[in-house]
Formats: sequence, C-alpha cells, structure tokens
Amino acid sequence: MCVLADSSFDIVSKIDRQEVDNALNQTVKEIGHRFDFKGTGASISWTGQSIEIKANSEERAGAALDVFKEKVVKRGLSLKIIDADEPKLSGKEYRMLVSLKEGIDQENAKKISKLIRDEGPKGVKAQIQGEELRVSSKKKDDLQEVMSLLKGKDLDIALQFVNYR
Repeated sequence: MCVLADSSFDIVSKIDRQEVDNALNQTVKEIGHRFDFKGTGASISWTGQSIEIKANSEERAGAALDVFKEKVVKRGLSLKIIDADEPKLSGKEYRMLVSLKEGIDQENAKKISKLIRDEGPKGVKAQIQGEELRVSSKKKDDLQEVMSLLKGKDLDIALQFVNYR
C-alpha cells in the first residue's frame, strides 16, 4: 500500500539584494546625468540595511525616490518592498530613509493563513513557520488555486512561492 505524501509550497517574502543594488546603481547614474538634478545635491546610497536619499529640496528627494522606484520595477521587483519615510530637513539638505520590507510578520502570516482557510479550497492547510508559511494539500490543483487566490489579493507585502513539490 502506498500513501501519497501531501504536495506543498512555501510562501515567503524575500528581497533579491543584487537586483536592489542594480536598481540603486542605475538610479545613481540617472541622477548624475539628468538635467533636472544638476546642482540639487541629489544622491542615493546604502546606509547599512536601508537606503538614504539626499537632496537640497523635498521635491528633488521625492523625484530621486521616483527614479529609484522606476528602476526597481524594471528589475522585476515589487514596489511593496519599499517603505520610504517623509523627507526631513537636516541642516541644509533633505534626507529620506528608505527601508526594505522582507519576511512575513506574524500579523500578515495570520491574515494570509485565514484567507486560505476562508476562501481557499477545502483540505488545504497553512502553517506559519517563522517568517514564512507552508501550504500543503493532497491535490496539486488546490495548491495552484491558493497561489492564484493570493496573487489576486492586494496584500501589503510582496509574496513569492518557493519549494513547490
């Protein structure tokens, strides 16, 4: 007698640091070449795990953020990973801190788990495992349905589906 193992996949929220770095480098180049950034002291750089944008006006800091967001999207990343503060005046320049959201916090994990229970196919189980969720079912079609369900929902975090088996 053969017992079929459940099929499963993991829901994670991870950031491809290399792609973020590439987007940042492209933004640095564009800010350096664009006429509307000349003489504004606009810059963007890593500060530990965050990104710092500096400029001589609030508008230029916002414009630098827009350029960065554009590059992030072009690199195939979700804008949901970006969490930008308001520009703050520091001396003679405006500084804006941009943090990157990674991992699924408990609140979002519970929300996703409840969504799968309430709207997903019967027999699908979701378990919270730290900063990710393991979704399992006897039928692979049910797992595909759960992926479609979550892709269709507007959650505040970027989700990826990995370890599908």
